[in-house]
Amino acid sequence: MLGAGGYVGRAMVAHLRAEGHEVAAVTRETLAGFLAAGAPAGHVIYAIGLTGDFRARPLETAEAHVGIVARVLAEVALDSFLYLSSTRVYARSELTREDAAIEVAPGVASDLYNITKLAGEALVLGNARPTLRVARLSNVYGPGMGTDSFLGQVLDEGRRSGSVSIHQGLLSTKDYVSIDDVVRALTAIAERGQARLYNVASGRNTTHDAIVTVLARSHGWSVEADGNAAVRFPRIDITRLSSEFAAPGNEILTALPHLAEPRSRMAALAEAEARH
Repeated sequence: MLGAGGYVGRAMVAHLRAEGHEVAAVTRETLAGFLAAGAPAGHVIYAIGLTGDFRARPLETAEAHVGIVARVLAEVALDSFLYLSSTRVYARSELTREDAAIEVAPGVASDLYNITKLAGEALVLGNARPTLRVARLSNVYGPGMGTDSFLGQVLDEGRRSGSVSIHQGLLSTKDYVSIDDVVRALTAIAERGQARLYNVASGRNTTHDAIVTVLARSHGWSVEADGNAAVRFPRIDITRLSSEFAAPGNEILTALPHLAEPRSRMAALAEAEARH
């Protein structure tokens, strides 16, 4: 597992080990040693990437999304390889099927993320080996999520202050998929995926308004919205994923009260659930 120190990487390591797999967890600190060793790596899932800070670190973003991928594909003996990309690449598109053409704007700073992810995808999909695949992940949520996403920032701010400031229009919409659904889908794709490219998403969008309404009702958080522009991401097509495997659910609003609990409370709840 490359990128085992990140949110999705940690969850994948825990899931695979619970399933009885032997997993080598490669983090930022151990990556150089892994690459230098050049030893056969077996089945590899690539979760190295930058998200919220990519604008301030463009060269590191390109290295994470493209450069290291190129080295792994060129230098490491692989049985299979699953590259984790993002459904953000559809931001300028109307069609979100995996085979749809994707538009990007190289002169727009925010498109650097999409462009580098697509370049990493091209390295994988341009390779003739059928066991090299790509999964485009939607907005992943779950216990322990970080603050490098809209939802993570909202939850962190609410826990700390009891209030939330939204800097986008409340009618903005995004697709959210749970970490539990993600690890199951990625395992299935890596083990027996028939296609080379999959969207991993819930297939349904949720508005900012629906999210903050649930949080206000469940925890009494106040909400201040000072953004007028609605940022609406297209609905993600999950036909390929759901026809081959179980379709992820759309349970973000049900999960929110639990996710908004203080971290110490969340840890106790997670331990209680694990015992059962």
